Amino acid sequence: MIQAIGNDKATKAGKVKIIRSKRRLLQMKRKEELSHNIRYVSKVPVRLVMDRDYLVVHPHDSLATLIESMGEEESSAIVVDSEGKLVGFVTMKDILHLFDVPRRHSIVGFGLLKRYSVTRATRVGDIMVTRPITIGLNDELGHAIRVMLETGKHHLPVVDEDNRVHGILEVKDIIRLIRVVSI
Repeated sequence: MIQAIGNDKATKAGKVKIIRSKRRLLQMKRKEELSHNIRYVSKVPVRLVMDRDYLVVHPHDSLATLIESMGEEESSAIVVDSEGKLVGFVTMKDILHLFDVPRRHSIVGFGLLKRYSVTRATRVGDIMVTRPITIGLNDELGHAIRVMLETGKHHLPVVDEDNRVHGILEVKDIIRLIRVVSI
């Protein structure tokens, strides 16, 4: 009877060992697949992932119009000229900076005071980033990810050789692709 119990324990231990080995093998295989998929993600062209539905404003539009136009999903706006060429970029963070007043003992020049005087006459052209960091339409996601990490930007306008805007690439778009690929 004691020998039967000992054999039973040995059998269970052997089964547990087999199960752990199979689990480890599956984890290794899954990690390898994920690694391959992540490498694949970096080769995907930006144009396949970018958002083609983005908010477009013009430099002469009022700040009030911009804020009104920003829906719950939009966190940035692309500023274009009459030909659809990129002239600037505005994020919600840029708008928030307008309401962050200078520190109590800051040295304030006329330019800075003008920046903090927000009125109904304030135009998008007054607050936009005039030379935004962009990504090319034919660039790969790996390059876009490096640009985002190096600059700290979460939104990149996607432009062609003529500086015409075709979309916007946001971190959430990349994460969405990674989520789909890793399933």
